[in-house]
Amino acid sequence: MALLPQDPAFKFVHPTLHRFSPYFDGCIGAIDGTHIPVLVVEQEHDYFINRKGFTSQNVLAVCDMDMWFTFAATGKKGAAHDTAVFKEAITKSEHFPHPPRGKYYLVDSGYPLREGYMPPYRKSRYHLKDFETKGPENLNEIFNFHHSSLRNVVERSFGVLKNR
Repeated sequence: MALLPQDPAFKFVHPTLHRFSPYFDGCIGAIDGTHIPVLVVEQEHDYFINRKGFTSQNVLAVCDMDMWFTFAATGKKGAAHDTAVFKEAITKSEHFPHPPRGKYYLVDSGYPLREGYMPPYRKSRYHLKDFETKGPENLNEIFNFHHSSLRNVVERSFGVLKNR
């Protein structure tokens, strides 16, 4: 079963993005990965240990600005890097929702810069916590602050999912 966004043609700018117009008008959602704890057989144990030291599956998900998941790639070993899971999903999955020309997903700095996928500026503050004591100081930081607050939609979606 394919998961579809509410506006599959992406004809309209999502209301969440209006206050950032025109800078994020092409945004159609966000992509990120999360680790879901799993129990595995002893022979496979080491392949499922993630960077935090527990066994997991590395799950990549795409969600729209309404916090709806529109794609998920599951079953990847916890030791798999986010970029490897991403590259496999976009090249091998027949259901991956590639963005149409002129549209893009927000991704974090662990993902490559390529058409249709917009990461933040590197070597500039990015996470919302980084701005709690002192606001953005230059154009890259202003962009990263807004990017982070919009990309947070996928983090919130994972939070809701994990709390259920």
